[in-house]
Amino acid sequence: MLAVQAGVVLAPRRPPEIPQLRRLSGPGWALIPIGSIIGVIFAIRYVSGTATGLTYLALVAVPLLAAAALGWADRGAKPWAALGAVPLFALAWASRTSLAGEAAATLLSALSCVTLGVLLATVTPPGWLKLGIVAMAVADTWLVLSDLLQAPNATLVAASPGSGLPQLQSELFGSVSMGYGDLFVAALFGAVLAREGRRQGPAALLTLVLAGLFDLLFFVLNELPATVPVALALIVSELWRRRGRDGETAPAGAGQCWSSPVAAGGRDSSASEVIASNPRAASSSTSVASSAERE
Repeated sequence: MLAVQAGVVLAPRRPPEIPQLRRLSGPGWALIPIGSIIGVIFAIRYVSGTATGLTYLALVAVPLLAAAALGWADRGAKPWAALGAVPLFALAWASRTSLAGEAAATLLSALSCVTLGVLLATVTPPGWLKLGIVAMAVADTWLVLSDLLQAPNATLVAASPGSGLPQLQSELFGSVSMGYGDLFVAALFGAVLAREGRRQGPAALLTLVLAGLFDLLFFVLNELPATVPVALALIVSELWRRRGRDGETAPAGAGQCWSSPVAAGGRDSSASEVIASNPRAASSSTSVASSAERE
């Protein structure tokens, strides 16, 4: 499951230039990550039937969004690959109680998150979306520590659309359960990196390592906010990026202060024009240079 989460960081493509979506861009979209987790949890707690409604919503939306990822939003997407969502859904339905069926359902959810991440990164300024990722992790941690998440989450996991249809509103593989938001936040991280043209591979590996270390807390806890390792990976990558920028800026400034085109072997066009128009300036310039060499 941790590998799937890290893979979702790696998967999103660079958001394409879609004028219709760009017109809708703004910082307000950054509220969706934190709103998705807080809104769902409190809706399940206080509005009956919310969990069941979400199972039917996921049953319809997840396969369609997964097909969009395979055909458009994924880094290696091909239009014909969108059909790959059909056998995944069939396997998740036919073998929903087996590890193979659970793996297919998890993969469908992960791919659907990739599409959502790319769409949200298209309309949200990168800086604001990063704040939204961190805010989502903070809210998730608060809900877990205050014991507000556990009961609604159990209700959501147990909800079923009936008729033996697959449950796509959360991810289950063996005895390990992961919420849809845990993959969604990873997709947002990967999509914002892709939009900035940054490498997603190191970020995905960092997410995997941090998630593995974070999960050591399962020795003393039964439930952890899996959004936290993604937010930590984002913070570490941003600090590393700033450090790299600072390292590049300092030598550049020093070079501009002490070097000149002549000293660097270049040609000072302004000096050449003066010398060409005034031969005496050329001789005096030469004598000054000779004097400087003797000194």
